[in-house]
Amino acid sequence: MKGYFHSIETFGTVDGPGIRYVLFLSGCPMHCSFCHNPDTWEQGNQTITVETVLADVEKYRNFYERSGGGITVSGGEPLMQAEFVTELFKNCHARKIHTLIDTSGCAPLENLKMVLPYTDTIQFSIKAVEPVKHQTLTVLSNDAILANLRYAAESQLPLIIRYVIIPDVNNATSDMNQLAELVKSLPGSASVELLAYHTLGLEKWEKLGKKYTLTSIREANAEDLNIAKAILNEQGIQVIGVE
Repeated sequence: MKGYFHSIETFGTVDGPGIRYVLFLSGCPMHCSFCHNPDTWEQGNQTITVETVLADVEKYRNFYERSGGGITVSGGEPLMQAEFVTELFKNCHARKIHTLIDTSGCAPLENLKMVLPYTDTIQFSIKAVEPVKHQTLTVLSNDAILANLRYAAESQLPLIIRYVIIPDVNNATSDMNQLAELVKSLPGSASVELLAYHTLGLEKWEKLGKKYTLTSIREANAEDLNIAKAILNEQGIQVIGVE
């Protein structure tokens, strides 16, 4: 089976536990205004087979196993190619390779249901909890996304909610309180990984001829992350990714 992909990282250290093989699939309908890889939005014509990925992973398997790592499928939005991810993860499980999906949840629920039986850990990106703010940062409503998040939480798989702190956009106390309430409303337990907004992808936007609308927004710093962490911690939310 073939999947459309953007790139591969064989020594990933920020996309899940341990050292990981990270496959970035192409195609994403979110079109986030702060995306640092807008070149992954279109599906393109670059393909890879499940067999090729598995053979590549095996080359570095000792590194992944010794570090407690495995394979991460990210994007783009990997759930847009659920059949490919399912087949890949099914084969990984047969080989006892740890699997992690890094998703924003913007796909039909059936796609998520297809992938989860062969998934070991879920990283789920939330752009904003408040509906209007979410649609300002993306081009989609977050109704289906939040429903998918709840279904993912019901699976009782390890769940990490990723949230990019964008100064003066989605990091107000009210935003953090809404995020905390969302996490507390989920079945099971979930941790939150706070990430700092940056503009490293700005050059890609320019090369693609796309208009970047957050030019007046500064990058997030350690203080921004620590303030957000403190608000979440006060409400009993476990925060990772912030020292």
